[in-house]
Amino acid sequence: MLTSDIVKFSRRNSFVLALTSVISAAGFLWPFFYSGEDLPRTQIFFWIAISIALLLTIIEISNSRLDAKSVALLGVLAALVAALRPLGAGAVGIEPMWFLLILSARVFGPSFGFLLGLSSVFVSALLTGGMGPWLGYQIFAAAWIGLLAGLLPGRKSIRGGREIALLMLFAVLASELFGILMDLQFWPWALGTTTQLSFIPGAVITDNLTRFFTFHFLSAMAWDLPRAIFTAGLIFITGRPVLNALRRAYVRAAFLTTIEFNERAKVQKVI
Repeated sequence: MLTSDIVKFSRRNSFVLALTSVISAAGFLWPFFYSGEDLPRTQIFFWIAISIALLLTIIEISNSRLDAKSVALLGVLAALVAALRPLGAGAVGIEPMWFLLILSARVFGPSFGFLLGLSSVFVSALLTGGMGPWLGYQIFAAAWIGLLAGLLPGRKSIRGGREIALLMLFAVLASELFGILMDLQFWPWALGTTTQLSFIPGAVITDNLTRFFTFHFLSAMAWDLPRAIFTAGLIFITGRPVLNALRRAYVRAAFLTTIEFNERAKVQKVI
């Protein structure tokens, strides 16, 4: 049975992680609190947050809280997720990357899920030339989904059909969450200022919320529903063997355990 996350954050670094999320959240939620006339340059929020997240990762490695095996596993899974992402290009909502991100975060914990979501989307953008103003939004949307998947209840106790059902339900909710977050970065600029669904700077929060969710459900459900069905279907079909493989890797790699190089060292440790 798994007993701990393979990425351990101290209280200080947990605070940095929370600060990173708050800064990036400001980049998503600013339309509901902004009262200026000119639309702001929201990318500054994300590049600050990404810089803090990268600094956090470097600190974890330098302090040996993220050991060599954990870094290697993170790199391998990030490469796999990044390779899966382009397979859905051109298809409405068909994005196979999400099932592996969710299953990996389920096994290895919320901190690992956050780093995996962040790094895999960034690597995918480098491989496919997907660099643009949307990248910061995509990076943190994926990071938060990985974080939430790792925080699902019963990670050490729920197994079998109940676990698959829980992950399928989460896949549906995560697919909708990703669609909402992506529309938040698009909506303020999408419709100008003259339509009934346009963003109105300085308007009452409830008014802009109504406009946004009306816009979202009218325009994005053709993407969100296929994404939810496809991701939940992949988890239903492949969930058990993939989870078992990841858990075997966790146990056999003995993450965060001290490596003893000879029998004398083992005896000295026991003494």
